[in-house]
Amino acid sequence: MSITPLMPVYPRCGVRPVRGEGCHLIGEDGQRYLDFASGIAVNLLGHGHPALTKAIQEQAATLIHVSNLYGSPQGEALAQRLVDNSFADTVFFTNSGAEAVECAIKTARRYHFANGNPQRTKILSFSSAFHGRTLGTISATNQPKMREGFEPLLPGFEVLPFDDLAAAEAAIDETTAGFLVEPVQGEGGIKPASQAFLQGLRRLCDAHGLLLILDEVQCGVARTGTLYAHEQYGITPDIMATAKGIGGGFPLGACLATEEAAKGMVIGTHGSTYGGNPLAMAAGQAVLDVILAPGFMDQVRATGDRLRQALEQMIPNHDHLFEGVRGMGLMLGVKLKSDSRAFVAHLRDHHNLLTVAAGDNVVRVLPPLVIDDSHIAEFIEKLSAGARAYQVPEAA
Repeated sequence: MSITPLMPVYPRCGVRPVRGEGCHLIGEDGQRYLDFASGIAVNLLGHGHPALTKAIQEQAATLIHVSNLYGSPQGEALAQRLVDNSFADTVFFTNSGAEAVECAIKTARRYHFANGNPQRTKILSFSSAFHGRTLGTISATNQPKMREGFEPLLPGFEVLPFDDLAAAEAAIDETTAGFLVEPVQGEGGIKPASQAFLQGLRRLCDAHGLLLILDEVQCGVARTGTLYAHEQYGITPDIMATAKGIGGGFPLGACLATEEAAKGMVIGTHGSTYGGNPLAMAAGQAVLDVILAPGFMDQVRATGDRLRQALEQMIPNHDHLFEGVRGMGLMLGVKLKSDSRAFVAHLRDHHNLLTVAAGDNVVRVLPPLVIDDSHIAEFIEKLSAGARAYQVPEAA
């Protein structure tokens, strides 16, 4: 038996991209694919966006990495910009979403420690959530596929039913530190939380001295039509994890917090070798240049509405296969009546259309935020052709 040079933990498909052009990927065999997966909500500006490419090239030629032992003009500038455009007062930069969530968990626990309540360590999270693949973040989920074989997991987490405010309230005790929740569950099946649920969690946190931690790794950075999804719920978190689209494809994440929530994060309490390196900061600035430009969010919302309407018009033609559409902005999910993974593979292998499977038999539709009507038309054409040709697998 021989193991592959790349550790075989991914079920890799036959698509082998070597080049990207806008909203398309080109494989090493020359096949051209419409990319409505965006590296799982990462390539916000598509592939080869001139502003992002230029910023990375120029920074790479200037300064790529220095230690966080030194001052960071680049990090200070991007952190200030995020603070200016969000609820937060302070930012810690990471390389990934999982690291951003880890920092959020540490920030929450440290807050209560600093307040003289070291017993307040338990994070209440929710079913079907995905917070990352580290030991800490898998401990915050109840999905066996992520937990099996990695026990013992970390204590201090309790998983509750998603969107069940009564269950959340009932779980609060003297050891509770706060809630960790995705405003829109991505991996769980593109499930937006209800207004009543998120607003209720905010009220519970305020009433009990707890922290509301939002995981906006997938739903943040303009994906839903506002810079962060929670803006559409009329609430603000105390701590928030963001990543994926924030670097446009360059590895970058961040943990944002209010001054109060971050009161325990003082010198020596946290760190990262690569977090906030100048190259990542240049990528982050280039992404913000585009998405914070006047009219960009309006365009995302309008494009999302048109894509959703097109899907809703098409779905009744294939009601043996499709159940409905859900989501916000350009974070949409098509609910299937059978296995979504098999259908995603069919679209990829036979119709050169890239989407992402999710829980609850949902096909995630996560295009670059720069798509136009031509891309929507191409998507609907490929999806319709795929649905017409698809043979629903026989039930076992």
